[in-house]
Amino acid sequence: MASGNGANTGKPFVVLRSVTKNYFSFRALDNVSFEISEGEIFGYIGPNGAGKTTTMKILVGLISDFTGEVRVGDYSLPKQKEEAHKLLGYLPQNIAFQEWRTVNHALTTFGRLSGLTAEQVENRIPEVLELVALSDARHKKISQLSGGMTQKVGLAQALLHEPKLLVLDEPLGGLDPLSRYQFKEVVLALSKKGTTILFSSHILSDVQDVADRIGILSHGRIRQVGTLNELKARMTIEKTIEVLLSHQSDKWQQLKTLNGIKSVEQASPGRIHAKLETNADADEVVNSVVQSIVKLGIKVQGVTLLQPSLDEIYLKHVQEGENA
Repeated sequence: MASGNGANTGKPFVVLRSVTKNYFSFRALDNVSFEISEGEIFGYIGPNGAGKTTTMKILVGLISDFTGEVRVGDYSLPKQKEEAHKLLGYLPQNIAFQEWRTVNHALTTFGRLSGLTAEQVENRIPEVLELVALSDARHKKISQLSGGMTQKVGLAQALLHEPKLLVLDEPLGGLDPLSRYQFKEVVLALSKKGTTILFSSHILSDVQDVADRIGILSHGRIRQVGTLNELKARMTIEKTIEVLLSHQSDKWQQLKTLNGIKSVEQASPGRIHAKLETNADADEVVNSVVQSIVKLGIKVQGVTLLQPSLDEIYLKHVQEGENA
């Protein structure tokens, strides 16, 4: 599954500058600034209590008492909240529907509240239910749905009025693996059609699957913003080459003599890690390792320069936030 990059024009559609929000003496957001380009999927990650939901509530107009600048399209919040509201769809973390309603009844109500005519709602409901793979549930009561199906109804209501901005707060909670895959496919398809998406999740692999750029929030402060590759490049770690052996052999120990190699160890059976000297050229050392492997007659499955995972990047910046 690839990240969006479909209709990203580079033009900022969402702008937050120096946004600060206090709850009495507690500072939930501290000078938060970032932009989201039109058509971009922006993954927003951070631990519980970091301020992700507060950011989203400010963006969708549910919180008005903050300092700083927030813009959606051409509109400024909270001053032009009603105009901005027409541009966005919102799926909160804990979606709640009246359980006695049918899916059709619930979506009809939300559609009319979004400003759609009765005819528009009638035409749009089957479209969004097909999009989220819930066509068969249109006339079922909410009480008959699983938690994952209810979450899909939440996405359907957010999409009814074809918003230009979709704000998704932990949208994948409670979904089974198939539903999570379908949900991410919908998000990617919407991005390719030009929808701008802000999406938070505790499941970092899901963020990695769909996000064009990622913002890491900790203790109310933005720690990093960038593409996954940019975040990896900024993270200072000891460079390591991983060699996967096809069969057991002790010849790998001779790699210790190569220029640029600091140490070589067996990380696990058949998995060799060669750590590089600080100033070593990684490409040159990888080339030397490959040539040496060929000369030594070592059978291998692969040679890879290891890079930090999103999990490692996330933990690094969250821990830095804890110690700040």
